[in-house]
Amino acid sequence: MKGILIFAGTTEGRRLAEQASKLKVPCFVSAATEYGASILKDLPGITVLSGRMDQEQIRSFAARYQIGLVIDATHPFAEEATRNIADACREEQIPYVRCLREREPEEEAQMQAAEKNGRIRRVCSVEKAVEYLKETKGSILIATGGKELYRYREIDGWQKRCYARVLSTEEAVCEAARLGFRGRHLIAMQGPFTAEMNAALLRHTEAEYFVTKESGKEGGFPEKLQAARQTGAELVVVSRPEEEGCSLEEVMKKMEDYEAAADHRLCQE
Repeated sequence: MKGILIFAGTTEGRRLAEQASKLKVPCFVSAATEYGASILKDLPGITVLSGRMDQEQIRSFAARYQIGLVIDATHPFAEEATRNIADACREEQIPYVRCLREREPEEEAQMQAAEKNGRIRRVCSVEKAVEYLKETKGSILIATGGKELYRYREIDGWQKRCYARVLSTEEAVCEAARLGFRGRHLIAMQGPFTAEMNAALLRHTEAEYFVTKESGKEGGFPEKLQAARQTGAELVVVSRPEEEGCSLEEVMKKMEDYEAAADHRLCQE
């Protein structure tokens, strides 16, 4: 019986893993980090994998373990991972499903209102966020992840202006420290964060700018928006890439259909 391979890394990925643990088909769940894998290991009936896989590794794994369906529930901004997964599936001719993080209409309305008041600046990338911040003054709280943290060093006086909030993993902390973020300018914490916690950090760092990604409700974006509004900080938002795919509910239905089809094939054999 061919199995399902889920690439997790989001709240949606966790929920898909929970459903996978109830299925009768073999299910593998891949997390990019040890921390991500650790929060999945309590789920019965699935095999949890830790560590990033490139395109060739994905192809090899899929062939070795006879994968019949791949679900990509990686982060909306994990563009390289999504590209590798999709390309590997195309090469191996394996059905591929992208699980999208849905946009909340209320959240979009709040953002548009904040834009009118001049308290939100939308940009298309971290690079563009840095270009904008180069022309500003005042402290900056960075919550865009560690992958492009190096870009903020292009800002004049970044050692004093910039405060980086990163995941509380050894890899994330060591990389941030290597880049020069140390002492009170390096904040290692694991979310989700409440609006009150975000506001407290903005006040603690005296941040006039709060840089984040458009991560949606599951990524705590409404709480960041609320905190910026409470403290008067300007929210610099890296917009989410446009993608095609399925909602969480649609992906769950596809998993159920896949299991039913697998059962049907077994009955015919």
